[in-house]
Amino acid sequence: MDEAATVYRVVDTKPEGRSRPVPPVVLALRRLPNPRLTGIGAGLFAAATMFALACLIALLFDGSATVFGVLFLPVSALTGLWVRPADLVTAPIIVPIAFAVGIIPISGGEGGFAGQTMALVTALAVHAGWLYGGTLVAGLIATVRKVRLMRQRQRQRRAVSGSQVARNKDEPGPRRPRH
Repeated sequence: MDEAATVYRVVDTKPEGRSRPVPPVVLALRRLPNPRLTGIGAGLFAAATMFALACLIALLFDGSATVFGVLFLPVSALTGLWVRPADLVTAPIIVPIAFAVGIIPISGGEGGFAGQTMALVTALAVHAGWLYGGTLVAGLIATVRKVRLMRQRQRQRRAVSGSQVARNKDEPGPRRPRH
């Protein structure tokens, strides 16, 4: 039995009509999920993910704050990427709260509420570098997304106003009544 395989080349067409091949990395990234979470949804995602990761770290890595900090960075990036455009300002606010929620299982406090609170505050102070790094990642991603969104809207406005100007040049002006 003779089988033939057909190979299709994926191309990305530009407005000028030219086409170029799309890199395989871009194709792989396009297959990833691309949710758009509200501010509250992104906060719940980040906090729940960090808490679950901290519980796993407490079990597998004996509560290593370094592993927690390293895993906090991609969660911060995903939070910045997945928050919807209307809630972009919430991304750098959400991730520090998620860090604080997540570090509770690995902070190591003893002796009731006061001991837990002191351990949490100490862990936040000692691991502030990871906290600032994740906040910076989420903030940069949200800022870049916002700037791109603003430029896109500006281009759309220019295109609409340019087409209106061209249309007005082609149409005769209003006729004045003769008296």
